[in-house]
Amino acid sequence: MADGVDAVRLAAREEIQKGATQIKIMASGGVASPTDPIGNTQYSEDEIRAIVAEAEAAQTYVMAHAYTGRAISRAVRCGVRTIEHGNLVDADAARVMREHGAFVVPTLVTYDSLARDGARLGLPADSVAKIESVRQAGRDSLKIYAEHGVQMGFGSDLLGEMHQDQSQEFVIRAEILGNLEAIRSATSIAAAILQREGELGTVRAGALADLIVVDGNPLDDIHLLAGQGEHLSLVMQGGYVHRNTCNTYNARSTYSPR
Repeated sequence: MADGVDAVRLAAREEIQKGATQIKIMASGGVASPTDPIGNTQYSEDEIRAIVAEAEAAQTYVMAHAYTGRAISRAVRCGVRTIEHGNLVDADAARVMREHGAFVVPTLVTYDSLARDGARLGLPADSVAKIESVRQAGRDSLKIYAEHGVQMGFGSDLLGEMHQDQSQEFVIRAEILGNLEAIRSATSIAAAILQREGELGTVRAGALADLIVVDGNPLDDIHLLAGQGEHLSLVMQGGYVHRNTCNTYNARSTYSPR
């Protein structure tokens, strides 16, 4: 918690000194938050600009939790690079994002999971009610972002035992954007968001050799990427094979990209 330009500047510096690779702020109210309505904005523009300046000084960027078009436009104009969630975006906010080269990371699967399991997992009734206000809007937001050329990264925002639902985000995205765009969100676009193009999200010499082998073509059936990896024959991370049901590689083999 930090209030005031000097306090948020210090907080950002301290997080970076402790090893943070990016800075995330709350730029609007939240679904699971009991005391801040979704429509509220958080932090003054001067505070946001101070946080952005500290992140840029450390050669990184700021991401912002934001739902409404008002909160999104305000954050992006202050230098925020990625918007997390963004369910209630409008056309004007999407245009601002495009003009500033900002990204969005929708997290649609979390609302399905919370609608199903939130009450059982202890989410307050008021928060459960908030979920429905953003659930369908999140799906509609994908069309708005796509129409205005805003690039979308892959995220889930799932907590605890709900992590098992994370790959269902592919299915939700594909229903609206198509299979290829759903896959790009988790590969090349995600790499661009992290400023690690050529290292992540690509198959090429010099990249980190994070690879999977899929039993089938996910461009034809996106469900091959859903579930708990039932259709993944091989999983390689950083050149180390973590899972292998193929005959091509030994499960202990490693690969060092040149």
